[in-house]
Amino acid sequence: MNKYFNVAGPCIPGVHYMIPAFERLTEVIPLIEYGQYYVIHAARQSGKTTFLWDVEQKLNEEGKYYALYCSLESVQDVKDPEKGIPAVVSCIKRALMRSSIPQYDKFAEYADYSDFTGVLEVELLKFCQILDKPLVLFFDEADCLSEGTMIAFLRQLRNGYNSRIRAPFVHSVALVGMRNIRDFKAKVRPDSETLGSASPFNIAKTALTLTNLTKEQITELYNQHTQETGQIFEADAIDMVYQQTQGQPWLVNAIACETIEKILENDYTKPVTAPLVKQAIQTIIRRRDTHIDSLLERLKEERVRKVIEPMIVGGKAEVPELSDDFSYVKDLGLIRVTSEAIEPANPIYAEVIIRTLNWDVQSELMRDKTTYQMPHYYRDGKIDMDILLRDFQAFWRKNSEIWEERFQYKEAAPHLVLTAFLQRVVNGGGEVVREMALDKTRLDLCVIYKDREYPIELKLLRGKKTYEDGLRQTAGYMDILGCNEGSLVVFDRDPKRSWDKKIFSRKETLAGGKTITIFGC
Repeated sequence: MNKYFNVAGPCIPGVHYMIPAFERLTEVIPLIEYGQYYVIHAARQSGKTTFLWDVEQKLNEEGKYYALYCSLESVQDVKDPEKGIPAVVSCIKRALMRSSIPQYDKFAEYADYSDFTGVLEVELLKFCQILDKPLVLFFDEADCLSEGTMIAFLRQLRNGYNSRIRAPFVHSVALVGMRNIRDFKAKVRPDSETLGSASPFNIAKTALTLTNLTKEQITELYNQHTQETGQIFEADAIDMVYQQTQGQPWLVNAIACETIEKILENDYTKPVTAPLVKQAIQTIIRRRDTHIDSLLERLKEERVRKVIEPMIVGGKAEVPELSDDFSYVKDLGLIRVTSEAIEPANPIYAEVIIRTLNWDVQSELMRDKTTYQMPHYYRDGKIDMDILLRDFQAFWRKNSEIWEERFQYKEAAPHLVLTAFLQRVVNGGGEVVREMALDKTRLDLCVIYKDREYPIELKLLRGKKTYEDGLRQTAGYMDILGCNEGSLVVFDRDPKRSWDKKIFSRKETLAGGKTITIFGC
């Protein structure tokens, strides 16, 4: 049986196509050699568990250490350390039973679980004393622990770490999860309490993260399939995968899996092309697989809204870039920070974020079988954007109060409703491309239909300068796309101003004959 692209759980060598996991984070070996305790954090489905299994196997094969992988997921949300710490000990015991480490049955053989303040430290201490090689522990899902359990867990590790000069203890520990250790604070105590000078956070030497796959690694991954089956990934297809995923491992595998298994039905004589990749991406976006669905559940959290909503409207973040909330959203893998902007982690996530937030609007429009059909806007081989956006003005005037109240992301409501409206109009025959980033002061949209591009700028009215800036920004966007016509949509959120004053349209002719139509909403 051929290998396949994995989209469920850790990758297994010999079964799944995979980049050697160890190569993605070689920095861990020096940390282990020096007996350090450290953190590895990365977004969901980025290959953390696969990496840990690979390092565990590598260390055990080399024979210098006993390495043990231990997941703490089963202790999730156990806040009381009286129950949580014995549960952690049980996790280690089960992990040892699945390992090849000798005398595993001696671990916690006669554990005193009534002493939850020290049982973890004591049992690790006793076990390390009977081993003939140093023990290396990888605690996966460490950020599942919360409040009292987290405090007791970290303190007992720290006590053992600090006393290693007197008695053998775990040689090296990795705390692994989605979140950096700085964000553990939110899970270990109410704000009214303090950890004082006995902070458990000072045991970590450093925090590492698994980066996304490079374009070269994606090519190498796909070439494994080509070598085994003869099926070719065309260069344009690989370029599109990299551009749309930015190397997010689950997405890279999911696109290949969807294209090969579902679209081409495992016919290896047919090449994987860019149009097929585009089709697979749209299917994944609409289907909202578990990975995407679980990630987007985070959009409901207030600390996530504070970062994502300003990105949608092109404004400034409600929280500083160095704040815990900002770091939390970045660690979740929802955003990325480049030298030029702070933006969604990849175009696929950007699309599903918008579609998730405006799904109710889209659903309501989809139930309307008579209105907003493309033939109504189709003139001489292109979309009549003036008619389309005037129809939106009427829709917004009639429905804005209803939708603004129903959105959690109220500041972004105009943007979400317009994008849902446009998506419904072109659905099946075109697409709406969005470019979101913080501090842009606008949202760039491009409707693509029958190989034509229609640029639209969205802005919130902040004063007379809004129109001046909007015209300049729209003209710049038109230059990038090579278009002679564009639209500027300006939303007036002032409840005191009448709709007759808010709703208008006028054309502005620029140098060179380019035309921008301003639509007031």
